[in-house]
Amino acid sequence: MKTRTCDVAIIGAGSAGLSARSAALAAGAKVLLIDHGPGGTTCARVGCMPSKLLLAAAHAAYAVQNAYRFGVGVAGGIEVDGAAVMARVRRERDRFVAAVLKTVESLGKDEMLRGSAHFDGPTQLTVDCEDERVRVKARSIIIATGSSSRFVKALENVSQRVLTNETIFELQTLPRSLAVLGGGPLGLELAQGMARLGVKVVLFDQADKLGGLRDPATLDAARKIFSEALDLRLKTEILSACEIDSGVQLNWRDVAGAEHAESFEYVLAAAGRMPNLAKLGLQNSGLVLDQHGVPRFDAKTLQCGDSAVFIAGDVDADRPVLHEASNEGRVAGANAARYPKVESSPRMTLLAITFSDPNIAAIGISYSQAKAANALIGEASYDDQGRAKVFLQNSGLIRIYGDENGLLLGAEMIGPAVEHSAHLLAWCVQQKLKASEVLRFPFYHPTFEEGLRSSLRDLCKKSGSLHRSEHDAIAFGPAG
Repeated sequence: MKTRTCDVAIIGAGSAGLSARSAALAAGAKVLLIDHGPGGTTCARVGCMPSKLLLAAAHAAYAVQNAYRFGVGVAGGIEVDGAAVMARVRRERDRFVAAVLKTVESLGKDEMLRGSAHFDGPTQLTVDCEDERVRVKARSIIIATGSSSRFVKALENVSQRVLTNETIFELQTLPRSLAVLGGGPLGLELAQGMARLGVKVVLFDQADKLGGLRDPATLDAARKIFSEALDLRLKTEILSACEIDSGVQLNWRDVAGAEHAESFEYVLAAAGRMPNLAKLGLQNSGLVLDQHGVPRFDAKTLQCGDSAVFIAGDVDADRPVLHEASNEGRVAGANAARYPKVESSPRMTLLAITFSDPNIAAIGISYSQAKAANALIGEASYDDQGRAKVFLQNSGLIRIYGDENGLLLGAEMIGPAVEHSAHLLAWCVQQKLKASEVLRFPFYHPTFEEGLRSSLRDLCKKSGSLHRSEHDAIAFGPAG
């Protein structure tokens, strides 16, 4: 067996791993990247980009079908070319993937090993490559192996008809019918997208959650909004599944205890993701694992205990979004390179977005954290908001959390284009601004962002920081 030595060994060439490699190299470390493929990052290959390509087609179909509401075109059905939709998804996805692969494929044998790695000791790995086994001795190691779709036991007998985010985009055309298991961000996005493209969709969830929302008010708004466009089966338990000529028969139990059965061409398993840790041989690493088998780590250094092992990206099951994975990779890479001297890096304000229509967003602290801290809540509805009514998108709710002085702590939002308002608010939370300070920034009329302003004003009223001066009245402007 050959032996390779390096300063930093990185397992995984996704967003976190590539970011870690750049940071470690910048710190002067000798870096060895290890990856078994297929490469291209989760975002580009099976996540953010292909799903948004599908949603783009869905939004176009919805806009055409509803143009008559503005006096444009005629009411009625539209023709969707399923094969053309899926072909564009794959074509454009492959371009995104190619850009990532270009970087990885340019690495030489001294920079990268293509194979599966497992721990043989605290800082030693064995890598099973295609034609050889290689022992890797490193001064420090970074785990950046990402995550995979969670296995649904009830579907084990119908695996040929089960799709995940890793396989659904390989369909040559749109399915006739689809059962989506899981109402989280991915499940909700794809369920709505497929439904708008003419697919018969039923969305199941064992709980009554949607899009990652936790605030009872925004969650209630989401249930009302999406129940009008989707067949929602919340608080249901999938009992079993069996193959039939037309696809899959699902058997489930509803909240009242009654059992039902219905057939679908395919089932999409979207009930969460699991860290890719099973094949790493962590029992040989000396690391302390939590109840889910994930190494315990410091979120500000990404160091696992006081060891020479660091963890970054979706594999740590903390904040599974691309910008967090890239930032964690940067911190882990720099600290692995300078180990044993590690430095803490402040976390970015939490920002999570679901690209449903309307958008869903979460910023900063959660509802439960806000409740525990006796936070004040500023609220604004989109039901009568000016710009939203103009575009027939007037539904949704903003809930902003702040302390007794109006300091912004977090929010949950569902509404038109709140992906943009969420960014603005996340920046304000990270800058530790008060609602009264943000209200002195310009809010153009008429824009969706005026809904954000209305909720800020409500928070100011509740914190007693809304001044009644003529100057402020002019600055606040119309309600929008």
